[in-house]
Amino acid sequence: MFGLLNLNKPPGVTSRDVVNRVERLVRPAKVGHAGTLDPLATGVLVVGVGPATRLVEYVQRMPKTYCGTFLLGRTSNTEDIEGQVRELPDPPQPTKGAICEAMLRFVGTIDQVPPAFSALKLRGQRAYDLARRGQPVELAARPVEVFSLELVSYAYPELTLLVRCGSGTYVRSLGRDLARSLGTDAVMSALRREATGPFSIDSSLECESLTIATIQLHLLSPLLALGDLPRIDVTDAEARRLAMGQTIENRWGRSEPELAAVNEQNELIALAVPINEREIRANKGFA
Repeated sequence: MFGLLNLNKPPGVTSRDVVNRVERLVRPAKVGHAGTLDPLATGVLVVGVGPATRLVEYVQRMPKTYCGTFLLGRTSNTEDIEGQVRELPDPPQPTKGAICEAMLRFVGTIDQVPPAFSALKLRGQRAYDLARRGQPVELAARPVEVFSLELVSYAYPELTLLVRCGSGTYVRSLGRDLARSLGTDAVMSALRREATGPFSIDSSLECESLTIATIQLHLLSPLLALGDLPRIDVTDAEARRLAMGQTIENRWGRSEPELAAVNEQNELIALAVPINEREIRANKGFA
């Protein structure tokens, strides 16, 4: 049990609920997910099984694609419909043209203030825990990357956007800021993660169909977690040396800070690092 599952998270459950379900089926193997989805959200949830839990951080850094729906002229303490939604008095109704023009300002590297109801830590505690207790939550703006922003549909008050963004981007906050730039506000009413890196919604597995047999059938190679990480193909003898904590010759002449070491059976056996021009050792072993 060493690989990745591309699951389609249903609404109304947490990412942790999905992990727990997989965990019960593959016990005693460890399970972890790569990127939280709120209960409101659906779509791609990549889950690492067994030693692949040590690779979820690499999946988390991959670009993501979301389809988000917003209701204009409303505000909420959680920035979505699961919070305390309040309609604004006589809000403006922006035209489709005005929305498309404003969207241009939200592509590229932008500064974004995360929502108060988020998993970010503030004063050593989760922001959402502080917010639920009524304590002030003031999170600093931080740069996030929005690669593309497309208008899918618009019929006031409902606005649907397709967002391709980097790690750490909050789609509900993007909708909030877009609406405020138009003199109004917005709450997110639906969110679907369409893709995380190479993992797409079209090839995802429904959580309701999970059994030990379907997990074994749909378990994907852990190499998919490593994206464009440089690869070195090692012999069985070199694989054994890496597994024992020994160095191998840098016969590939690689100088990148991290390498995926793959054996003759096309299996990931280690994440390796060059320690000088001539030698490489394992940093994380999977043999």
